[in-house]
Amino acid sequence: MNEKTFQLMVSSKGHEWYTPLDLYKSLDNEFHFTTDPCAESTNRLGCKIFYTKEQDGLDWTKYPWYGNVFINPPYGSKGNVTMWVEKAWEYGGNDLGIAVLLIPARTDTRWFHRYIWKEKGVEIRFLPGRLKFENPEHIKNTAPFPSMVVIFRSASE
Repeated sequence: MNEKTFQLMVSSKGHEWYTPLDLYKSLDNEFHFTTDPCAESTNRLGCKIFYTKEQDGLDWTKYPWYGNVFINPPYGSKGNVTMWVEKAWEYGGNDLGIAVLLIPARTDTRWFHRYIWKEKGVEIRFLPGRLKFENPEHIKNTAPFPSMVVIFRSASE
């Protein structure tokens, strides 16, 4: 990966990177997703309910989540992964459904230790290697960070 691509992927300009389709299909076969609060009309992956960044899937009063939710939040400074992790934790922990996030494996962050690490009802799947994401211009690049899938379920499950 060249320096320009790396800077795009870690900057706020490059926060739209589409979920690798094979990974999504594998997770969807397992969880049967209903809602994607981080989609775009051009890259929605099959959820009946999806919200775009203009709609703001974090605003449950206007854009509620239903059933099992798939979340690949925008990365970079405008993405605010913390808010998506907190919402998923709240959703899964309140018996509303299962929330599945595809996020950077950043085990040194406050949000990882507050909402994920050693929490009841939370499963972490560290993904081997680095994912290949595609951006809106159909440029594919390997992520400059490791990724993980985090599953929030009710602690009673």
